[in-house]
Amino acid sequence: MNKRAWIILIILHAALLLSVYALQGMIFPYVRILGLIPLLLPIVSTGIAVYEGCHAGGIAGLFAGILCDVSFNQPIGTFTVTLTLTGLFIGALFDSVLMRGFVTYMISCFAVLVLSVLVQITTLLLLTETVPSHDAVFTLAFRQTFFSFAFALPLWFFVRALGRRMQDISSRERPL
Repeated sequence: MNKRAWIILIILHAALLLSVYALQGMIFPYVRILGLIPLLLPIVSTGIAVYEGCHAGGIAGLFAGILCDVSFNQPIGTFTVTLTLTGLFIGALFDSVLMRGFVTYMISCFAVLVLSVLVQITTLLLLTETVPSHDAVFTLAFRQTFFSFAFALPLWFFVRALGRRMQDISSRERPL
């Protein structure tokens, strides 16, 4: 892939991540539905890993994790490490074992959302001095996971379109 194609691809990924960050961090906190804020950046980084592979998934996970750490009140690096490793792992799975498609994308998104909520619960339980009710915490986590998962379908169209754009750029530049 030539330098121009890489620059276009980086700009498209950055635009997608920043627009989803704006939704997650700047709009949804003021438009809460059932008192919940959806986790959208893990879905986008997972989608990039599914449709574009290990390297793009790891890089998208890194930047999505940094943006999640900034937008939520989490210890620095919690989401950065989690989403980077999941982006690399899911990308490697789809590069070698799994087939890319809607069903596998949805399963991967659900798994990453569950992992993200578990990371949030773990940091909450480890860093708070007062122990909240475990039933309340797990009920909230369950609701947030399924609420966030509802956004996987609309985001799938954008992630898939970006993955197809990448394939188009790669196929046009075959070596002679």
